[in-house]
Amino acid sequence: MVAKNHNVLILILAIGIFSILNTEVGIIGILPLIAEKFGVDITQAGLLISLFALIIAVAGIIMPLVFSGFNRKKVMLTVLTIFAVCNLVAAFAPNFTVVLIARLIPAFAHPVYCSLAFVVAASLVEPKDVPKAISKVMMGVSAGIVIGIPVTSFIANTFSYQTAMLFFTLMNIIALILTTVMIPSMPVKERVSYGSQLSVLKDSITWMSLFTVSAIGASLFAAYAYIAQYLEEISHITGDNLSLALFLFGYTSILGNFIAGRLLSSSPIKTAVMYPIIFSIVYLLIFVFGEYSIVMVPIIFFWGMLNGIGNNIQQYWIMSAIPEAPDFANGLFISFGNLGTTIGTFAGGMILAGMGTHYTVFGGIFFLVLTWISVLLRNIIYAKPQKAEEGQVGA
Repeated sequence: MVAKNHNVLILILAIGIFSILNTEVGIIGILPLIAEKFGVDITQAGLLISLFALIIAVAGIIMPLVFSGFNRKKVMLTVLTIFAVCNLVAAFAPNFTVVLIARLIPAFAHPVYCSLAFVVAASLVEPKDVPKAISKVMMGVSAGIVIGIPVTSFIANTFSYQTAMLFFTLMNIIALILTTVMIPSMPVKERVSYGSQLSVLKDSITWMSLFTVSAIGASLFAAYAYIAQYLEEISHITGDNLSLALFLFGYTSILGNFIAGRLLSSSPIKTAVMYPIIFSIVYLLIFVFGEYSIVMVPIIFFWGMLNGIGNNIQQYWIMSAIPEAPDFANGLFISFGNLGTTIGTFAGGMILAGMGTHYTVFGGIFFLVLTWISVLLRNIIYAKPQKAEEGQVGA
């Protein structure tokens, strides 16, 4: 289905993704407030993040596959309703246990919506324009991360925890209304059996691509997870300047999504090969010039942009490997992307503890080397598969 008004529909999908990611990451900015409000320590409050991410990693493999045969509009409406109701419950929760339950239930539905958003976006355009459509939806991911944390923190500190949770609910309701009114019914006309989708796990190209997805995720978060500490401790960027630097990073990450759509539409293989090389150079520049705050400003610009591009390459790389199972492929992308995030954050933390904050970028470089090797191996072994070159990543 190629829709004439596909730009409007893709925008709605991006808003839906934003409402989901806003719920996921926005909570990071108000953890201390939650701990104080419900009388728990910060470690317990952290379960709202760690358990949410763990459930996404597991559910990402199972849930998109389970719902792959259902009407896509109905599934998206169901997921948005679950998020809205659970955020409303969390807003008026009497204790931390209720908040935790209300927080974790949507985590099971999270990968379902994200997977469908990518699949639907791909179905709205010609095959050659799929990466551009995906990049526009991916902007919702970046916006959720960039805007979610500071806005939620501002609302909670200015008003209350309850108001912040109601903000999450409002965003879900807006996406719900737009989806109801604007998105047409999308029954699955040619249902792919569960067995056929699972059979892609027997192909070595699937596992090689998933390794690349995890390696890219690890390369991003080995350094990004500690960006605030790096900028404060090494670059001496603090206070309002730190907030501005983080906003710069976030907004250039959104720009990176746009650039990635163009690059992956025209030269996907070259983009995948050159990406880890260019990013490694930027990481080296961060290490060399990290102590000079003035020099770090333009470097942060490119750092954020490359983070955005990396997210798009992750999604493209697995979709181009198994285009015959788009729902399952996107679920795998979400799961293994989260796995890479976990590995990278852990590795960066180990480097930080053992060698110091300044050296966390070398964790990113290590995983970028693995990314580059795995990309080259896939290209050599599979002789640049035609399906990857054509960019047919999930109609």
